[in-house]
Amino acid sequence: MLDADGAQGTTRGVLFVHSAPSALCPHVEWAVAGVLGGTVSASWIPQPAQSGTYRTELSWTGSTGSAARIASALRGWAHLRFEVTEDPTATSEGQRFSYTPDLGVFHAVTGQHGDIMIPEDRLKAAVVKAALGDTTLLVEIDKLLGKPWDDELETFRHAGEGAPVRWLHQVV
Repeated sequence: MLDADGAQGTTRGVLFVHSAPSALCPHVEWAVAGVLGGTVSASWIPQPAQSGTYRTELSWTGSTGSAARIASALRGWAHLRFEVTEDPTATSEGQRFSYTPDLGVFHAVTGQHGDIMIPEDRLKAAVVKAALGDTTLLVEIDKLLGKPWDDELETFRHAGEGAPVRWLHQVV
């Protein structure tokens, strides 16, 4: 997205890699470096929630849309679980992406205070599905809020409390 001066806006975010096998860790760093520019050297620590995997947290600064590019670069990798967030700016909403091998990618637009903002047409579709008896409204709203991803990732999130965070900056 371009700002009022025609330049791409800058934002910040965080990449939480909740679990990655050791062989995949350098590939995650290379993929993120490819999006943000420069080099990435993460501090990987064992993930106690899943033996043989590692976790890291990387705070980043980059152009708006970087979270989507990071999620696209990492999605589909077997045995990888991650979340990437992007803070809102004066000209863009925030973003949240969650990924698990079983569920795939979840994406949500977030507001200034981190709340998930659900578009009207998606809410209407959920109501229609529930009215047709295919599902319940609660199940559909849970999907819109990313609850299945939160449920799967919660164990990995708690196992990483107190982990160090590194700051990354996009090379311009």
